[in-house]
Amino acid sequence: MKIQIAPPQAIYELGQRHNQEDALFPLCGEATAADRLFLVCDGMGGHDHGEVASQTVAETIGRYIADRLPADAPLPDSLLTDAIAEAYNQLDARDNPADTKKMGTTLTLLCLHRGGATMAHIGDSRIYHFRPSTHAILYQSRDHSLVMDLYLSGELTRDEIDTYEGKNIITRAMQPAQERRNRPDIVHTTDLRAGDYFLLCSDGIIETLSDEQLLRHLSADATDEEKCRRLQQLTIKHQDNHSAYLIRILSVEAEPSDAAAPNDEATSRANLINIIRAKEAESSEASPQPSTTTKQSDSWLRRLFHLFE
Repeated sequence: MKIQIAPPQAIYELGQRHNQEDALFPLCGEATAADRLFLVCDGMGGHDHGEVASQTVAETIGRYIADRLPADAPLPDSLLTDAIAEAYNQLDARDNPADTKKMGTTLTLLCLHRGGATMAHIGDSRIYHFRPSTHAILYQSRDHSLVMDLYLSGELTRDEIDTYEGKNIITRAMQPAQERRNRPDIVHTTDLRAGDYFLLCSDGIIETLSDEQLLRHLSADATDEEKCRRLQQLTIKHQDNHSAYLIRILSVEAEPSDAAAPNDEATSRANLINIIRAKEAESSEASPQPSTTTKQSDSWLRRLFHLFE
């Protein structure tokens, strides 16, 4: 398929922080309608190293793929995983063994190509696929976080996630010197229509606005520039860095090769929309039983992932 997009809109705000630990690829202000690869990374780790990790990963993956993928050619998963492996290598090269609190970063990636769209993520920065024409969220990346694990195990409800004390503890990140490198969740879709939006964002955006608020905002009768400015206004008081790329599909032209392209968005367990539907179906068949293990699971996971508190 041939995909045309509108000029991408970027948000890159400092929040109440003294330094910017988020990173974008392309850099803020440099993306054009000719670009097809976008990344948003949220750095962490203290000692002013969060920005090193996010910038290293965003730049390495972005350049690695851009240098090897012919224009509009389908993106093989093997090329994507090779790019992520190279980003890990670059993190290792920048590691200081004396640091007890390792730098790290989340990863969100969107690549639009002749095979459709490929999305990949590690951590709790998020990717959305919105369809304002039907007021639907087709894809929402499943956060790699403590609260999501507790939700999936039935120990937290959806309503309890936003107020849970450990909601900022993540269970996957890209860090140097990992004995076992965390892998991304990768999802593909060929279900693309004119008017669809993709949003890649750090948690500074999603902690301020609900999914329904985002969908309603993107469905409003306004230009992309106006929608982006409104998102900035709504999140400007958030303490954390908050960054995003907003990409609108202008047109999609079908081709015979589309039938062979991977398309797992509607079935993937990395899509939170599918997880929620499955859990709602389960709850309608059986009444949920109260859990007695929340505190035990919380304590264990807190110790395991204390680096991200």
